[in-house]
Amino acid sequence: MRILILGAGKMGSFFTDVLSFQHETAVFDTNPHQLRFVYNTYRFTKPEEIKEFEPELVINAVTVKYTIEAFRNILPMLPKNCIISDIASVKTGLKDFYQESGFRFVSSHPMFGPTFASLNNLSSESAIIISESDHLGKTFFKDLYQNLNLNIFEYTFEQHDETIAYSLSIPFVSTFVFAAVMKHQDAPGTTFKKHMAIAKGLLNEDDYLLQEILFNPRTPAQVENIRTELKLLLEIIKNKDAGEMKKYLTKIRKNISAM
Repeated sequence: MRILILGAGKMGSFFTDVLSFQHETAVFDTNPHQLRFVYNTYRFTKPEEIKEFEPELVINAVTVKYTIEAFRNILPMLPKNCIISDIASVKTGLKDFYQESGFRFVSSHPMFGPTFASLNNLSSESAIIISESDHLGKTFFKDLYQNLNLNIFEYTFEQHDETIAYSLSIPFVSTFVFAAVMKHQDAPGTTFKKHMAIAKGLLNEDDYLLQEILFNPRTPAQVENIRTELKLLLEIIKNKDAGEMKKYLTKIRKNISAM
């Protein structure tokens, strides 16, 4: 299959590496410097090169801020039978765009990133495929994600956004709060160092991606839950209430064991 990948960033390079040995692949990026370390694939910087390549599948791996814009820029260069796809962690506006585009589409979300995941062993990681997607597109990504040993789930656009509001906004906000109140430690403990590594990794992500995940309309309710729990915990600490602390620890251990 001829596959065009938009964007030579972390995920674009990852998909190129995974697909280039079994498919005829090309990477399009308007910044030629991004293409310096992309191998075993065609490297395009001009839309006209896309037209000559005649891709059968497009995987849009650009920064989430520019996902739809990147699609619009290359749609005139695509054959009508081409399937377009995204791997965005934020699906805002994509459902409407796909319906208006006139192209078959498949939307998915690999629930991992190069910052934290071990790309050599993804068996503990997951991927979501949007159920409204084209059947052939879904089949392609199911096969791909199975070969990567990912755990695959199929959600609607709506269900995806609900899941992301919970699974990303809570750890993101918790990490932001940690980073906001922390100070330098000459002799940091193990837990502090682990939290610090998470904070540094998260804050290396694209600002717009972080913003869009937190601006998800479903995120405020999750943040309210954090505030409620912090208020409860603060009261227990102020009162030095050993009995309530025991109950609280039992409750959160139960939550963790159910994961």
